[in-house]
Amino acid sequence: MKLHELSDNPGATKPRKRVGRGPGSGTGKMGGRGIKGQKSRSGVAINGYEGGQMPLYQRLPKRGFTKPNRKYYAVVNLGLIQKFIDAKKIDGAAAITEDALISSGLVRRKLDGIRVLAKGDLTTKVDLQVTGASKSAIEAVEKAGGKLTVTAPAAANADA
Repeated sequence: MKLHELSDNPGATKPRKRVGRGPGSGTGKMGGRGIKGQKSRSGVAINGYEGGQMPLYQRLPKRGFTKPNRKYYAVVNLGLIQKFIDAKKIDGAAAITEDALISSGLVRRKLDGIRVLAKGDLTTKVDLQVTGASKSAIEAVEKAGGKLTVTAPAAANADA
């Protein structure tokens, strides 16, 4: 293989459209903008403008609310925890903390805490200590003979 033999896949790149370069180009004279009018001129910004009529995005009702201090949890399923225990990436005999889940590579980062959900089957008896868990996840861990402790979020508001 030589440098001059390298080429992209056919159809991977398209030549840019050169507007206003004569009648033979297909986009000469008016450059594909039609005749006269606001849009044929330069410096036009009329997205959403309706000629003075109340624009659609203002006529529609606004609903809902975005919580400014919402908590974001890293989510882990019980089936994945079991898979990592089977692969000896997590020590099932010791207490499994959030730091253990991160160091094993099961969770990338803690965010506002780790929340355990009940997807998958847990067969090993484990002692889990996490920030949050669904009711069905707690039941599934206790059914396998283990214990799931839900700790308070680490970064709780001081003034609350």
